Amino acid sequence: MNPPERWVATAGVVVLSAIAVAGFCAAIWAAWLFHDMPDAGDLADYHAPTATRAYAWDGTLIGEFSRERRIFVPYDNMPPKLALAFLAAEDHNFFKHGGVDVTGLGRAMARNVVNAAQGRRFEGGSTITQQVAKNVLLSNEQTIGRKLKEAILASRLEQVLSKQRILELYLNEIWLGYRSFGVGAAAYNYFGKSISDLDLAECAYLASLPKGPDNYHPIRRKQQALARRNWVLDQMGEMGWASRAEIEAAKRQDLKVQPEPTRSKYRDADYFVEEVRRRGLATLGDRLNEGGYYMRTTLDPRMQSAARTALMDGLEAYDRRHGWRGAWGHVTTLGGWEAVAKKTSKPAERRTWRAAVVTDVGGGVVTVRTIEGQTGALTPADVAWARSGKGIGSGDLIFVAPDDANPAVLRLKQVPQVNGALVAMEPYSGRVVAMVGGYSFSLSNFNRATQALRQPGSAFKPIVYATALENGYTPASVVMDSPITLSGANGQAWSPENYEGKYYGPLQLRKGLELSRNTMTVRLAQGVGMGKIAANAEKLEVSKHMDRVLSMALGSGETTVFKMAAAYSTFVNGGRKVDPHLIELVEDREGKTIFKADRRDCDRCDAGFSGDESPRIGETGDQVWNPITAYQITSMLQGVVQRGTATQALSLGRAVGGKTGTTNDYRSAWFMGFSPKLVVGVFVGFDDNRSLGRGETGAASAVPIFVQFMQEALKTEPADDFVPPKDAKFAMVRGIREAFRPGTEPRVAQAYSPGAGQGVPVGPQPYDKVWQNGVTGAPNAGAATSPPPPKRPAEDVTGLY
Repeated sequence: MNPPERWVATAGVVVLSAIAVAGFCAAIWAAWLFHDMPDAGDLADYHAPTATRAYAWDGTLIGEFSRERRIFVPYDNMPPKLALAFLAAEDHNFFKHGGVDVTGLGRAMARNVVNAAQGRRFEGGSTITQQVAKNVLLSNEQTIGRKLKEAILASRLEQVLSKQRILELYLNEIWLGYRSFGVGAAAYNYFGKSISDLDLAECAYLASLPKGPDNYHPIRRKQQALARRNWVLDQMGEMGWASRAEIEAAKRQDLKVQPEPTRSKYRDADYFVEEVRRRGLATLGDRLNEGGYYMRTTLDPRMQSAARTALMDGLEAYDRRHGWRGAWGHVTTLGGWEAVAKKTSKPAERRTWRAAVVTDVGGGVVTVRTIEGQTGALTPADVAWARSGKGIGSGDLIFVAPDDANPAVLRLKQVPQVNGALVAMEPYSGRVVAMVGGYSFSLSNFNRATQALRQPGSAFKPIVYATALENGYTPASVVMDSPITLSGANGQAWSPENYEGKYYGPLQLRKGLELSRNTMTVRLAQGVGMGKIAANAEKLEVSKHMDRVLSMALGSGETTVFKMAAAYSTFVNGGRKVDPHLIELVEDREGKTIFKADRRDCDRCDAGFSGDESPRIGETGDQVWNPITAYQITSMLQGVVQRGTATQALSLGRAVGGKTGTTNDYRSAWFMGFSPKLVVGVFVGFDDNRSLGRGETGAASAVPIFVQFMQEALKTEPADDFVPPKDAKFAMVRGIREAFRPGTEPRVAQAYSPGAGQGVPVGPQPYDKVWQNGVTGAPNAGAATSPPPPKRPAEDVTGLY
């Protein structure tokens, strides 16, 4: 081989080797680049993380739970003008290309030459299919490798998915700002409406957002937003997707959006919704925030709004009784006071309240100016109230609200420091129809209905009396109401006292419960045995574990309003334990039920009508009390309203019952009340458990809240009465018709000696000497066991007082 030939051969070998090496390197690079390439087929069954939406029982949307706020909308449910607006803005040729638009990509590359020279960000030229590949399957890194993957995946997507499915994925996945992923959430957040109700201008605005929602913010950058929207409209016109008349009409439209995105129009149920979220996470786990579930709750919006208003009004009434604490801020000059005021939060639930500054004080007149610029004078009553407290002066920053009767007059307002809770529950089903966990969720999201453990005081006593009725006592039984001293578990004497320091001697059970006699209740608990009482309290889930000490009979064990409402339901529903719940039903996006609160079986409910007897659904819940016992307690608690500590509730003019509760040093005030179809628990107290102040009993602080709520709650309900069990026997005891178990009706009248010191019955004594003198030798107050009750306690048939 001559030299030229050798040279040619050598060159050929080098070139071929170089090609082989380059090919090998390219193969290695391609293998590395595409080794983690996602499978486009995975999108065939892909569902974007979607918000779970919670609804009240009447269909009102009350909340959403999600990490990315997204409302999935099927392609068939999207209005054509919305889809066309996005195609006009993002991908004219979507229905023509195979995943990559070569023409559009060429235009983008040409523009990127200029962008590179000017230091601007490159344009992608991506089709909608490529954006789906990027958003769902790839990262957002700006590299050539990612663009290659995007193009390949886009081509593969077009082979496994229809154009409609790709567009559906895109419109439900895209980030559109305003806390919105997808067009469903964006329509609701921006405009407060469903996508089916959007007009052409609104569709065009949403289609303008994918390039950068912050660049076209509807409030901060409104002019840029309008310009971009109008450009999208013009694109639709050029494509022939809207008439020129429609385009021009839409361009004349102003851009009006909601001031901020909201999860629901109904805003009175924040505590309820947050409790639903907690319970939903406990039941469904992380699926709650991404499963797109339909959740039907037990909430009644009418009752919930009434509950919120009643609790807030009641807490404000308490706060007003305890005086004006002074302005929440002060400025030395009126210039710029608004900036100071905006830093202080008012209760969001009080939508008519306004921050204001006192501009002048003189001659008994206090003039103020609100943050919106309204000027006015405070009412003379409010001026007097403020001056009787910490006073008021020029420059003071305060809250005011228009007077209900005369909006031109301004009322002085003060955020209460006291707090409380209200729970309303259906006694037969355990459905929680209303729950308010505090004065204002915007100021404190701690739920005092379910999270605040407090002593219920005398509100616990019905459980003591019910246990007694289950263990040999009857409504005619008599127990001594007189001073008593017991030896405590620590060796010190314990002498429970009645609230007002008075003692009435021997009383029948009804009177002891109506008048809330402490010493009588302790004697009753001693006779029944705290072991039995504590066991019933644990069975009712009032307490997980209750100490077997007599002080617990007076409500010294801690519990919640929520648990007490469930316990009181057993008195109203005939003695059955209920499962209190807030979530009624959960369905997935296909309509399959994945959770149902009612777990009762119905064998033939799906059989259809055949003329046979209709299916019978069994009762729910364990039988805790004998139905007659439950009715006896219900009747006695009606007496609390008729003659006892809750007579304010007589103003309702309905069959209602309940029990007040006040703890030591007036730290907590309770009222557990009910009608035939509703149980309501009310608690009032400070978060730091300090005293509410002398005289702030359950009757003074809690009962008015109950009454205000029930006035609205019972407005549409028929005037029902409590129905006694069919096998109950009745007898007159002291002029009151009492219910008895068969065979326990009173036999004979007892004779009493009125002069025996404390009115001790003459004849057979139901209790030992200790109980007669009520002073010495009593069983240990901390003992786990007590003397057994008599087989037949003494009875009062004729009456003594």
